[in-house]
Amino acid sequence: MSYSAPIKDMLFVINELAGLAKVNTLPGCEEATADTVEAVLEENARFCSEVIAPLNHEGDKAPSTWADGKVTTTKGFKEAFKSFAEAGWQGVQHPPEFGGQGLPKLVATPCIEMLNSANLSFALCPLLTDGAIEALMTAGTEEQQQTFIPNLISGKWTGTMNLTEPQAGSDLSLIRTRAVAQGDGTYKLSGTKIFITYGEHDMAENIIHFVLARTPNAPEGVKGISLFIVPKILVKADGSLGERNDVECVSIEHKLGIKASPTAVLQFGDHGGAIGTLIGEENRGLEYMFIMMNAARFAVGVQGLALAERAYQKAVQYAKDRIQSRDPDGGTSAAPIIRQPDVRRMLMSMRAQTEAGRALAYVTAAAFDLAHHHPEESERNRQRAFYELMVPVVKGWCTEMSVDVASTGVQVHGGMGFVEETGAAQFYRDARILPIYEGTTAIQANDLVGRKTVRDGGAAVRDVIARITETETQLKSAVLEDIKACGIRLSEGRAALEKTVEFILANAKSEPKKVLASGVTYLKLAGIVIGGWQMARAALAAERLLQAGTGDASFCRAKIATALFFARHVLPLSSAHSIAIVEGADDSNRLADDVF
Repeated sequence: MSYSAPIKDMLFVINELAGLAKVNTLPGCEEATADTVEAVLEENARFCSEVIAPLNHEGDKAPSTWADGKVTTTKGFKEAFKSFAEAGWQGVQHPPEFGGQGLPKLVATPCIEMLNSANLSFALCPLLTDGAIEALMTAGTEEQQQTFIPNLISGKWTGTMNLTEPQAGSDLSLIRTRAVAQGDGTYKLSGTKIFITYGEHDMAENIIHFVLARTPNAPEGVKGISLFIVPKILVKADGSLGERNDVECVSIEHKLGIKASPTAVLQFGDHGGAIGTLIGEENRGLEYMFIMMNAARFAVGVQGLALAERAYQKAVQYAKDRIQSRDPDGGTSAAPIIRQPDVRRMLMSMRAQTEAGRALAYVTAAAFDLAHHHPEESERNRQRAFYELMVPVVKGWCTEMSVDVASTGVQVHGGMGFVEETGAAQFYRDARILPIYEGTTAIQANDLVGRKTVRDGGAAVRDVIARITETETQLKSAVLEDIKACGIRLSEGRAALEKTVEFILANAKSEPKKVLASGVTYLKLAGIVIGGWQMARAALAAERLLQAGTGDASFCRAKIATALFFARHVLPLSSAHSIAIVEGADDSNRLADDVF
């Protein structure tokens, strides 16, 4: 089936939950008016549905191929990427002085969602390029920015992120790739990098690799890592392309999903050394790479949301079309399976979690814009703390959620879901990488526990809890009983989160293994409660629109029903997660090593 972007829900979340009107008043965000944003989203939806989505299933059947160091992408990808770049979609959130559109992250996020819903494999190339641009904007010299950013935004060149090595996965302290200064401002790099997304392809004239490596006298561990720009084709002083650099794709992986996205093994320096230039200062590479990683982690969270949306759309359409069994409300003839109560339960579960994920991501994107553009320093700091707290939650919860939603989508299809031709299985296979790459869920959980909860004594998460409490008060004054019911479940979820945060703060130093063993459960708890908070806010907004007689009444009633489903069917899980943490934090450490 074709992809139809949920524009109405996107605009509702942007306006009613993420506060576009407030973002639009920020310095540098004045162009993001409601009319402009709606026009941008509608045009992006058209492009994604007509140009990108039709290539999704083809890419799964006929993936990218490798031969003699070269990668040939799926038929149609090269032409689609050219159209994507020429339409300016790579530059939506990047500065106009480099050829971008300069729109807020709040506007770019639904565009990213649509691209990933349309074709996850295709969207990975722009995702990495976005991260490269952000790293250059933060740590690159003016010359580096002028040389690389306009070409990355235009789509002439694309970017990659080179961290992982055969012996160094998430533990980057084990990196062995070497970079030796040549005395002319350049370095020669040698080493192997694996799992490099779009590390080689035929869609752009050059690929700019951002590579972590060590200089000869660097300190041990992560403190001795530097970041280098290593182009596939060397760039001359005048910006034109020169000779091929000493970097070669020696193979690509054969994967469970995202098959059209080439995942490369890159060999640097087998013929004398790959020429690179340093970004920023030596031994601060991990700090700079985290800029790319944080951008990528948020974007991967949006990928989870996007894939859940696509799986939901597929399941709903199949449930409407599939005729089987009698209508439970009566009748003698067979009816579409969407009439079956359990099918409706599954679809509502998919819908509620997807809409919660969308709200989480868009509200977080708005916080990014406020953190960067708000005129008051105190508000910038508050929004920055919220954004940084939410990145591991968006990445971890939305991606785990996408696997569950895609799996449920297969279940809705029944036996046909297990058949590749229907397309439901592809979403499930594609989703499975999302909780793994750009930092597994456990790594996101460690970040949420250590850097985002314990480090500031719980200040950021307590601020969120206080804001949830304010929403609870508003819910008590709602007109509709369904919305008041959302408030009851939200209060229970907030109490579970509060209790868990206090447990983590009390035990982080004295019982670190207990706390770390509970990290993923804590992340899921945070995602459920904060997602439930956003769904409750959505119900309140829908009621306001109904009371005012504005907006789409059918849409508003559906939003309230979906929020109530989330409150009654998903939010109660928060109490179970809290019990697992507070009462069972040490359970996984009870068995002796020899048992495992």
